Amino acid sequence: MTKATQKELDQTGIDEKMLRKAIRGCMSRDRFRFSRQLKNIEQRRRQGKPVDRDLSRLETRALASEALVATRSQLVPLLGFPEALPVSARREEIREAIEANQLVIVAGETGSGKTTQLPKICLEMGRGVTGLIGHTQPRRIAARTVAQRIAEEVNTPLGELVGYQVRFQDHSNDTTLVKLMTDGILLAEIQNDRFLNRYDTLIIDEAHERSLNIDFLLGYLKQLLPKRPDLKVIITSATIDVERFSKHFNNAPVIEVSGRTYPVEINYRPLLEDEELATGIANTLEELLRLPQRGDVLVFLSGEREIREAAKEIRQRNFPHLDVLPLYARLSLAEQSKVFKAHRGTRVVLATNVAETSLTVPGIRYVIDSGYARISRYSYRTKVQRLPVEAVSQASANQRSGRCGRVSEGVCVRLYSEQDYLQRPEFTDPEIVRTNLAAVILQMMRLNIGSVRDFPFIEPPDSRLINDGFLLLKELGAVDAQERLTPIGKPLSQLPVDPRMGRMLLAGAAEGSLREVLIIVAMLSIQDPRERPADKRQAADEKHRQWLDKDSDFMSILNVWQHFEEQRQTLTRNQFAKYCKKSFVSYLRMVEWRDLHHQLHTACRDLGLDYKKQPADAESIHKALLTGLLSHIGFRHESREYLGTRNRKFHVFPGSGLAKKPPKWVMAVELLETTRLFAHHCASINEEWLPSLADHLVKKSHSEAHYHAARGQVMAYEKQSLYGLTIVERKKVEFGKIDRAQARAVFIQSALVEGLYGNSRSGGRRGGNHKKVPFFAHNTAVLNELHALEDRLRRRDIVADESALQAFYDERLPAEIVGLASFERWRKRAEQSQPQLLYVSRELLTQNQPLDSEEAQFPKTLCWADHDYPLSYLFEPGNEQDGVSIDLAVEHLNQVPRYRFDWLVPGLLRDKCIALVKGLPKQWRKHFVPVPSFVDKVLPLLVPDNRPLHEGLAMQLKRLSGVDVPLDCWAPDKLEAFYRMNYRLFDEQGMLLESVRDLELLKTKYRDRVQESIRQGDSNADLAKSGLTKWDFGELPALSVIKKGKHEIRAYPALNDDNDSVSVRIYDTPELAKNKTRTALVRLAILENATTAKYLRKSLLKGKDLQLKAAHLPGRDLLNGDIIFAAFQRACFDQQEIPRDPQSFAACIEQGKSAIVTIANEIESLLLKQAVSLKTIYGLLRENEQRFPVVTKDIQDQLAGLYSSSFVRQTSLHWLRQYSRYTQAVLVRLDKRMGDGDRDSVVMAEIASFWQEWKALQEDAQEYPQDISMEIEAFRYMIEEYRVSCFAQQLKTIAPVSAKRLQKQLIKIKSALHNS
Repeated sequence: MTKATQKELDQTGIDEKMLRKAIRGCMSRDRFRFSRQLKNIEQRRRQGKPVDRDLSRLETRALASEALVATRSQLVPLLGFPEALPVSARREEIREAIEANQLVIVAGETGSGKTTQLPKICLEMGRGVTGLIGHTQPRRIAARTVAQRIAEEVNTPLGELVGYQVRFQDHSNDTTLVKLMTDGILLAEIQNDRFLNRYDTLIIDEAHERSLNIDFLLGYLKQLLPKRPDLKVIITSATIDVERFSKHFNNAPVIEVSGRTYPVEINYRPLLEDEELATGIANTLEELLRLPQRGDVLVFLSGEREIREAAKEIRQRNFPHLDVLPLYARLSLAEQSKVFKAHRGTRVVLATNVAETSLTVPGIRYVIDSGYARISRYSYRTKVQRLPVEAVSQASANQRSGRCGRVSEGVCVRLYSEQDYLQRPEFTDPEIVRTNLAAVILQMMRLNIGSVRDFPFIEPPDSRLINDGFLLLKELGAVDAQERLTPIGKPLSQLPVDPRMGRMLLAGAAEGSLREVLIIVAMLSIQDPRERPADKRQAADEKHRQWLDKDSDFMSILNVWQHFEEQRQTLTRNQFAKYCKKSFVSYLRMVEWRDLHHQLHTACRDLGLDYKKQPADAESIHKALLTGLLSHIGFRHESREYLGTRNRKFHVFPGSGLAKKPPKWVMAVELLETTRLFAHHCASINEEWLPSLADHLVKKSHSEAHYHAARGQVMAYEKQSLYGLTIVERKKVEFGKIDRAQARAVFIQSALVEGLYGNSRSGGRRGGNHKKVPFFAHNTAVLNELHALEDRLRRRDIVADESALQAFYDERLPAEIVGLASFERWRKRAEQSQPQLLYVSRELLTQNQPLDSEEAQFPKTLCWADHDYPLSYLFEPGNEQDGVSIDLAVEHLNQVPRYRFDWLVPGLLRDKCIALVKGLPKQWRKHFVPVPSFVDKVLPLLVPDNRPLHEGLAMQLKRLSGVDVPLDCWAPDKLEAFYRMNYRLFDEQGMLLESVRDLELLKTKYRDRVQESIRQGDSNADLAKSGLTKWDFGELPALSVIKKGKHEIRAYPALNDDNDSVSVRIYDTPELAKNKTRTALVRLAILENATTAKYLRKSLLKGKDLQLKAAHLPGRDLLNGDIIFAAFQRACFDQQEIPRDPQSFAACIEQGKSAIVTIANEIESLLLKQAVSLKTIYGLLRENEQRFPVVTKDIQDQLAGLYSSSFVRQTSLHWLRQYSRYTQAVLVRLDKRMGDGDRDSVVMAEIASFWQEWKALQEDAQEYPQDISMEIEAFRYMIEEYRVSCFAQQLKTIAPVSAKRLQKQLIKIKSALHNS
């Protein structure tokens, strides 16, 4: 040291050596700090800077700290050690081991006294003076009770020499020598005291529990001990893996404290096969109560439900003087405290593994061990915390047996076999290998104490658990892909809560909802203050319902907070505590909630998080909460089951407000697996929040890339999934930003090759489309021409493959083109120098050019009756328009030939003929094998005509082979659709009305439309007339050609019967016009010969009204009208050509005038004669109606058909003359065959079938030619003749008749109709 320095030191009056000595005697918490300050002073002094003030201040602090050490040394009381405890006997050995070694392991059985005596041994050694003796316990309740016991033993008030600190209660001061605390408190102190300088001794008790905190502390201490040679560490437990711990700490010495206060007898009593657990416990208890020494009983069970069941069973046994108490972590503090109070009689404590270590239930003589516990296990596969019920390890079983034998000899009854015990694992898996390590990893990264993968854990966790920890931190945004802290991770690591909760706080500040999120997170970090006592659950639920929110459990939490904050501010402390108890809310937990809220609020303020006092809306709150729960969401895919991330299926916990009406999407704070996977603390969410909040986690896949013509962009559907759960199904996105190369290929294919470019618009929706862009119009025209040629020839080998056009555009378009906008910019620039750059040639698009002769086989028009019918073609099997289509105008529909287009076009005729022959039954088809050869021979002979193709084909095949194929064997309707012409009907404005392959159906459906079109044309031609009573309108033409536009309409003028007059009308078919005219001619003749008609009306059937009525015939007036009509028709026009001028008409009347009255009288006579028979028939029908209902009904139907309202007019005179025979046949049937209904049923069925055929033919009777109408009338009365032959053969028939002849006549009629 220089003289100047010595002089300066002398001026301060401070001896440096004495100062260093004083620092060595300071409190351990000050030594490092003071030594560093002294070193800084020395550096400043060497630099020539003044240090006197700093030295003086340091000396003052060092002397104060040294004085505090002296004061604390005086506080050490006289200590006594109960000789009954085994640890007292080993006190000297333990003391020597602690003095000689930095770390000592004390292993002893429960009841050895190590928990309470080791701190006293350390005090006796002088430890705890310069620093605290830190004594950790795994639970808060244990920390409080152990501190109380030690304080009582050293005879000092709790909180002075012996203090304790739990989460929000620090009952210690500067005079505290021994400090009890939870291992979590010590872990938290590391953040601000890296070297744990406050402590000179640490006792890690109950290390066998191997909680996450304990394992981390032990690993940290292994790193710390070389840096703190003055620190003593004692690791203690009742049952411990001694060898593993010793080896971990470099073969640290082990002191085993064997023996106990009293021996414990172990009995094994496995449950019987049909014995329930609760019953087995009650039976065992009954056996223990019979023993001479009575004492309290501690029963270990796996969970609350088992406790309730066992309590119920024991109470039902009504054991005298027996009190049953539960003990578990969620129990209210008041309920827990009952266990430790003095009592009378015998007490049975039903506990979970909370009573397994440290927490000593007093007075226990007997233990009943069920052998099971609920062990928390994290599943790296499902990423959820499970709580399965498992068999406890041997170490846990020994811990349980150690809970008795402390007051006298104990008995432990294990409800399982000794073999089961020996097969169980020796130790319980440490928590670090069965939990998520995110919180540990985050703290280690903050403390910068190395990688978690290299950290010296006693039992290193599985790498999968470490990976899951990092995965959760990545989910929260706390670490990046390189596993380094992010800007979010740094403040997150400073928050004293679970990482998920911390992330919610950070998001709450960003969303402006930190005020509410602080309240929620504080509550979620403690035990729920809402209590549900077992005996008052319903009352508790009623009280809690007032705060319930049906959409969010988090809003329920806010409601609870708001309500009790209002009460706290208006009530005194004592009143508030009573109000909490009345509301079934724990007062102590409410205090704990507020304390944690205050602590978190302070932490958030220190981090500079934005805290707004104004209330936030529900959306901001839930979005902030969702940020920390992104992997805890679910979509309701069944009644009450949710599908969550990673394909997890879960249910909302029944205690949640959402359980009754589960929402579509939900988030949950926790997913716990017990009997099933339950979501706890849930809320409904809007799925639209997820894509933005989970953007760093979402996996995006794109499908169905397509060109969107309206936007002019290549779009794709984006599917977003979060850990396998789909959150966005089909979102349209611009594909060009995702995959430019693929988007370019899609644009070329869809827009340019497939033609969607023509639907695109420049400048948005209001812009013009691109169909008229020269290159596109040219290319489209070339393609359309070639495709139309393929449709005509029914070939698909003419147009080249799309790849040719794709390659054409691909060669010319630059790589940067991914949509319409970029294409248009390039095209306009390129076409300035090369206008036809994008013009494609016909040769490039043509693969096989057809011959001209082949094209001629498929004409573009067909001509018939000087009219050209346009044809169009489509080659698309399965399409309704496949094949040849012919365009028809509605006004020209009546002139379309019925069968000409059955022949299609020359190019398809051969194929259709082959298909027709192949469709024949085998017995006929076999004559024309091979079919194509036969068709080729007859094809030149087939000339298209207006008759069915199969008839012409049959005729030519007969000429060739001599085989006459019946027409009904051909099946043209069963051919493929394209072998039949497709008729497309257009209206006057060119709009398509209908497209069908049945021409007759089209004509029938649009007949009125055709008629209207003809009438409109007729009004211009002045043909229509009405109100005519005589022929004074000149000639009636048979045909009228009306010009309408470019079409010539063939119309057919006709007379129409209007009852009191006739009119001239126009019809679309000649047969209908003729039939209408024939009827109207009779009416006109009657009108012109009114005198004759008048005479007949007066004379015919005069006075016969009653007779007609008795015969069930129409009335006299109606019959007279029909007789007159029939007489004029048969006398003047029967078998006559239709007169079409006045002279011919007058000649017809003059020729038949003389016969009118005669015919009328004959008809009258026929009717009167029949009336007599009919009266008799109807009388007999009434008599037999009940006995023979089938026959009478058949006869009634026959008579109704014969004597319809207009039967006289509609029946020719030839058949009318046969009516009397038909009525006689009915009388014969009534007389002789009434009882033959069953035998005649076959005949009646045949007749009914023929009758239905006749009725069907009658529907279009006005359309038939006269010769066909006569054939139909003959068929109708052949039915009556068939009745005569079957039921009255003696009357004979007019001609041979049978069912076969009837069928032949029917076929003849249908064939004639088909060819007409």
